[in-house]
Amino acid sequence: MLDTEALPRFACPDWWEKICAGLTPMADVPLNPVRAAKALAFFKRLRLPDVRGNPTMEDACGEWFLDLLTAFLASEDPVTKERIVWELFCLVPKKNSKSTYVAALALTALYMEDTPNGTMLLIGPSQNISGRLFEQAQGMIRLDPQLQQIFKVQDHLKTITRIKTGTKLEVKTFDNKIVTGEIPLLTIVDELHELGKKASAVRVMQQIRGGGITQTGGQVLFITTQSDEAPAGIFKTELQKARDIRDGKAGKTSIMLPVLYEFPAELQKNQKFWRNRANWRLVLPNLDRSINAQRLEDDYENNGRISIETEKVWVSQHLNIEIGLGLSGETWIGAQFWEQCAEECLTLTDLLARSEVVTMGIDGGGLDDLLGLCVIGRETGTRRWLIWCHAWAQPEVLTRRPKIASVLEDFAADGDLTICTFASQGHMEVAAKVEQIHASGLLPEENGVGLDHGQVAPILDELAGLGLEGPLLCGIRQGGGLRGPIWNMELKLKAKAIAHGGQPLMNWCVSNAKAERVGSMVVIEKVTAGDAKIDPVVAMFNAAELMGRNPIASRAVAFEYNGI
Repeated sequence: MLDTEALPRFACPDWWEKICAGLTPMADVPLNPVRAAKALAFFKRLRLPDVRGNPTMEDACGEWFLDLLTAFLASEDPVTKERIVWELFCLVPKKNSKSTYVAALALTALYMEDTPNGTMLLIGPSQNISGRLFEQAQGMIRLDPQLQQIFKVQDHLKTITRIKTGTKLEVKTFDNKIVTGEIPLLTIVDELHELGKKASAVRVMQQIRGGGITQTGGQVLFITTQSDEAPAGIFKTELQKARDIRDGKAGKTSIMLPVLYEFPAELQKNQKFWRNRANWRLVLPNLDRSINAQRLEDDYENNGRISIETEKVWVSQHLNIEIGLGLSGETWIGAQFWEQCAEECLTLTDLLARSEVVTMGIDGGGLDDLLGLCVIGRETGTRRWLIWCHAWAQPEVLTRRPKIASVLEDFAADGDLTICTFASQGHMEVAAKVEQIHASGLLPEENGVGLDHGQVAPILDELAGLGLEGPLLCGIRQGGGLRGPIWNMELKLKAKAIAHGGQPLMNWCVSNAKAERVGSMVVIEKVTAGDAKIDPVVAMFNAAELMGRNPIASRAVAFEYNGI
């Protein structure tokens, strides 16, 4: 974008510089000064119900949240005089008083709303969190006799009503029927990352957002820590949308204001950087208020760093480090070099066009696993290994593993995974790909397709039906039998002698793979049994075993791949 061009609305290209300077990492938002002053005056008088001495928000709240508050409740287009911040996405680490602050923001919004007999929602992903939100809002009212004259509190309903207007704030736990009938004037969702695990969250949020196109409008505020697992579902979608808006990659008139306390992606991958405790304060806007620096360090020493797995969770929650390849638990050592070998948009078509020989690997899972296919090509001239993968899932995986259902659906939307509509679909499509690549002449005559000995009967049947039998197919011993390709892949990844397309499916599967030593052997297992799928990675090792034998293509012919 040229310097002379106006930035898209809410773009904040200098967000990291703002964080480093101690400023709120958000775009400048034009405000209605009267509404802003009214919101601040009410908010600042509220008292913390669970802190000794019950200090007011004026004394206790960080400036960062006051910026967020006024932008959300008092934004105004200077020309049209209309509200411009209809949605706000705030990503802030744990213990920065976000739940307390949003409970106070909800009361402030309820006080300022003139619409009669409306509804506002304050939503937590669990009963514990929604209960905490209500306790904070309720406690603030009970500490101030004047507020008791303004609001009516119904404990058993977790509802607070503005007596003058009849508009009510309902504190609810998220479920599929949270919206019934009336579209809320305002919705605040705490800990959105937890809803990434709920397949119904997208549909429910679409209902809530329906209020945004009415005459009265409907605002939405998301406030959340980073996920303690790889981002998925609605959380992944909204987080990426917020990042795109912040980075100027969205439309010119966005309605969502992003406020993201996180390190840039390259620094999240730099463990030396974020392990330097001097850098922690950059993403902790409430440090020295709700967070004690020494106690935070002590907690890290005593609880966070006792294992790789506990550290992964700790830094995701306290530093907003996104779970992924830089922090993926007790993973296979090759995972730390995987991302450096990504080559954007390396498709199967590209791989076949650039390769002098190709091998294929298949790992056939059951109804509770994925069916993985990997193609490895040896690049002409460089001899680099080019990698492409795909996977198939039976619908039973989504129901038996609801925790990863939204993750798999995301991969399907990416085009890297197929959710089968009939039982043999995956086996048929794998066989069809083998047939097409065999026709290219790029496969060796012998040992071109590697398969697990024990889980291949349906695939062998499909291949036989296409006349693909005999020496082309090779059984690959699993477990310790894969130690050779495992080590070869590690060395090649570190040397950048491998290129892959950066497929989200494979990024996830690689991060799920854990290497364990059994005597002198190395065995690849799942980091978490059941939910952590690695089938495409095993298929990759099967293909790597055959490519490591230095194969020669059966014949060289002009070939154009027409994908299925």
